[in-house]
Amino acid sequence: MPDLLGQSDYDKIPNIMARVYVETSFFSACVSTRTSPKSIGWRETSNEWWHTQAPRHELYVSDEVVAELSDPDFSQGPAALAMLRGLRLLELGPEVRGLAEILVREKLMPRPAVAGDAIHIAAATVHGMDYVLTWNVQHLANPNKRTHFTTACLRLGLMPPQIVTPDLLVETDE
Repeated sequence: MPDLLGQSDYDKIPNIMARVYVETSFFSACVSTRTSPKSIGWRETSNEWWHTQAPRHELYVSDEVVAELSDPDFSQGPAALAMLRGLRLLELGPEVRGLAEILVREKLMPRPAVAGDAIHIAAATVHGMDYVLTWNVQHLANPNKRTHFTTACLRLGLMPPQIVTPDLLVETDE
């Protein structure tokens, strides 16, 4: 059976980059000075992802990421904030805040609805991100939570982003 597209036609197809909302825990892991084996592993995986995979995606953050990395108690904040240069900023308007409130009310995300995990997930969902990149495996990249979150989004007529850790969001040239 012949190909529908000739080889030269494949070269004309645009390379569509995934839209990725990068949550605070990723940047925190990149600059962490913790010495536990888990922290070292997350730091190495995150930095490798940043250098090899970030250019393959459209990266986004929100003011919530900026606020969390700006916390004066986070000593590595300046290094983490420097990584945000050049990334696109998502708006946290009424639609994002409304979805965050629903996620908290439905017990899909912890309180408060005006900040933290609920805002991250709501921003990524409302703005049509393909992925949320996070190391927050308790509240975000938790298989049970992801299932409930997907169900809630679909009931609301929203397409949920996939919530993944950096080791799962890897593209190759093959």
